[in-house]
Amino acid sequence: MTGDQVQKPDTGPRRVVLVTGLSGSGKASILHALEDVGYDAVDNLPIGLLEDVATRADRDIAIGIDARTRGFDAELILATLASMRRNAALLPELVFVWADEATLLGRYTETRRRHPMAPRGRVATGIEIEQEMTARLRDTANLIIDTSDLPLAGLRRLIEDHFGPRGDENDARMVVLLISFAYAKGLPREADLVFDARFLRNPHYDPHLRPRTGLDPEVGAYIRADKDYSGYLSGIIDLVDLVLPRFVHEGKKYATIAIGCTGGRHRSVWLVERLAAHLSARLAAMHAAGESGLDWRQTVTHRELNLADRSNERSGGARSPERDVGGRDGGTGLAATVTGLTAERADSGTGGLRTDHDQP
Repeated sequence: MTGDQVQKPDTGPRRVVLVTGLSGSGKASILHALEDVGYDAVDNLPIGLLEDVATRADRDIAIGIDARTRGFDAELILATLASMRRNAALLPELVFVWADEATLLGRYTETRRRHPMAPRGRVATGIEIEQEMTARLRDTANLIIDTSDLPLAGLRRLIEDHFGPRGDENDARMVVLLISFAYAKGLPREADLVFDARFLRNPHYDPHLRPRTGLDPEVGAYIRADKDYSGYLSGIIDLVDLVLPRFVHEGKKYATIAIGCTGGRHRSVWLVERLAAHLSARLAAMHAAGESGLDWRQTVTHRELNLADRSNERSGGARSPERDVGGRDGGTGLAATVTGLTAERADSGTGGLRTDHDQP
């Protein structure tokens, strides 16, 4: 085990974070990030020792597991997790990390390493085998992270905000992720709810508004002028207001709500901002009224704007400011870090990101 950080005060059950996923997708980077926030970390522990090591740990612990682990068996891992969840002293979670096939192939090409599941065959064959072996873990994971377009700094922020030091009892609140995206660049596969804003009038066709974004009030005024805008936004809000309390009551840890438009720069951005403002106001009203039992943390990310920022940084340009939308604590620091929770590679110029993650 490693990790020489100052031990955190005891604030409740010990966290046990099992990190698994596809080889080359960033598991080691996640373990390193967990070490940096005070976890003990161990990789490729035999599955038969998981529960014993977790039970004996004297602080939060992260354990890496993948198809190379001795005695790997997805069903046995899930049974071990179920057993640990019956232990009131433990708070186990399963994190599944992956990247799309094109990204993984590129990373293996860069490092000239062989895939552990196909040491004498094609890398693509190894990826397919490993996907089949780990499918059940992905299906039941508490958090799924796609690193296809997620830089190392973003991955670290994501881990810090999900698993960092616990200040009070509110750490157990569900995290609501609000994402704007472009349909042309792929849906966020992990989204629980997806709304399509492509039917609203498009600021892209106004030369004055085209270079701006949905963060600009003039763009917002243009969108609001659509006769169906108010009804559509109200419909989104009504549905989200209906389902979020149910998500909280069923113990869901993360809820991802995505709104898309053609380019992911105008309509979807504006609508996500309006939804975030509504949810923040709703939480504030509940807290002011002393209501309890219904709470969440929320964060906003604009996927295509973040990708444009990264492209701009690579060309030496300025970066637009990041922003958080929080619940009771005013924000969780997750803004601009959940770009990796998307299904497709969102731009073709991300080859330089491959070296940001641990390689196969």
